[in-house]
Amino acid sequence: MKRDLPVGGRVARVKRGAAWCAAVLALGAALSPWSFAVAADAKPAAEAGAEKKSDIDLPPLPADKAIKQSVRVGGRTVSYEATVGTIPVRNAKGKKIADVVYTAYTVPGSNPNRPVTFAFNGGPGASSVYLNMGAIGPKRIQFGVDGDAPSDSATTKDNPNTWLDMSDLVFIDPVGTGFSRSLEDEDQTKKDFYATEADIKYLSRVVYDWLVKHGRLRAPKYVMGESYGGYRAPRVAYELQTHMGVGVNGLVMVSPYLDPAAIGDGDALSPLPWMINLPSMTAARLEAQGKLTPAAMSDVENYVRTQFVTDFLAGRSDPGAIGRMVQKVSAYTGLDPALVSKLDGRVDIATFLRELHRNDKKIGSVYDANVTAFDPFPGSAERQSGDPILEALLAPTTSAMVDFVTREVGWKTDAHYEALSYTVNKEWDRGNADDKPVADLRKAIGNDHNMKVLIVHGYNDLSCPFFTSRLIIDQMPTFGQTQRVKLSVYPGGHMFYSRPESAASFKSDAAAMYGSK
Repeated sequence: MKRDLPVGGRVARVKRGAAWCAAVLALGAALSPWSFAVAADAKPAAEAGAEKKSDIDLPPLPADKAIKQSVRVGGRTVSYEATVGTIPVRNAKGKKIADVVYTAYTVPGSNPNRPVTFAFNGGPGASSVYLNMGAIGPKRIQFGVDGDAPSDSATTKDNPNTWLDMSDLVFIDPVGTGFSRSLEDEDQTKKDFYATEADIKYLSRVVYDWLVKHGRLRAPKYVMGESYGGYRAPRVAYELQTHMGVGVNGLVMVSPYLDPAAIGDGDALSPLPWMINLPSMTAARLEAQGKLTPAAMSDVENYVRTQFVTDFLAGRSDPGAIGRMVQKVSAYTGLDPALVSKLDGRVDIATFLRELHRNDKKIGSVYDANVTAFDPFPGSAERQSGDPILEALLAPTTSAMVDFVTREVGWKTDAHYEALSYTVNKEWDRGNADDKPVADLRKAIGNDHNMKVLIVHGYNDLSCPFFTSRLIIDQMPTFGQTQRVKLSVYPGGHMFYSRPESAASFKSDAAAMYGSK
């Protein structure tokens, strides 16, 4: 079965119960209720050729531009420089083939040993605006919570949970996202930039080139990735270690798409898709009841590791197995036992998100099951609308970022800012589904006994469920000390950092890692 990676966490093609985590905001070749992809109209060959030529003959981007700003954080004012700039990407012959645009926030005149964090979002096809203006940058705009709308104000405010007081921050937009662009024709662009392996290679070089350009090779270095960026982060770290000659002190993976090989088809033998989804479904119900706590979650986590697996694999060989599953799954999800019985105890995500809020004629988000929107077609047998979070965030985040870059910083360009690129995701060469992120993570940690890793999730996220990371970590060696790889789970969903309390807890956990050797 073909799999399409989403930009926010859910695949564009899903069989019943399949839990396939990709990155933050989705699209693919086929539409799903939570995908934002649209089919491109076919164009005559002559017109297509004209497009290729225009893609190459682009006007130059502006020179790097910096402004001075400040932010109140932790009871004090932090003064910094905000820079929008470019890093050229060159091929083996030295020819420039792309411009990668970054946004950096640096504290001038500080110790050269001050940490620097490189941040990537997911997709493939998402720019870094979500981590920048939603999570750790000095300015933020609200998105990702119940009640958000496309017409919300694009005005940014100081982010009280910015990480700028403990690290300089560099947000990198991969080619085809933000203002970053290829200077090659379509076929060569796909080969050099829209492919899993090529992506890791050139982005690692961009990190290296930024460090050299700004004289920061002595600084402690951290790599952060959200969603599909969580696939990138460990692989970029390992590439930097082994090919670029740059050590990485720590990794931060936010709602990561960490192990493509772990999740099989929803109709396959493996119980993993159902095991991974059920705890997040339970968390959404508990939160709606005001009962969500780690202690409350321990019961369902223990169940999916033990009796659920036994009953799932027993199937019809044990006359009572499916009945036990139906009873437990109904109790955890709050869904009608008659419905769960029809599904043999296997509740798929699309059904859960619609049935959970059906009485209110609303639909839950795959990124946070308790963020809802009114169902425009409540009488339809199948869902016919987009994801509540995805539909609400694109307009305000794009407007806020473009306003910041072009008006505040003064980096003027006529190009369109691609917060979420349909083209990149559609054209992406996903390669073979295997566990390279986990394998490279293990090797990177094994190579460097100082490296720390923080993996973070929101309880309600069904695009990249937290229990995937729980199972992965439990299968990893300890590497000689406890919590070399730490998992933290917070209230909220894929973008849990949109909730102030969860953002503060996230920063606290990160500060503990940054403060240690």
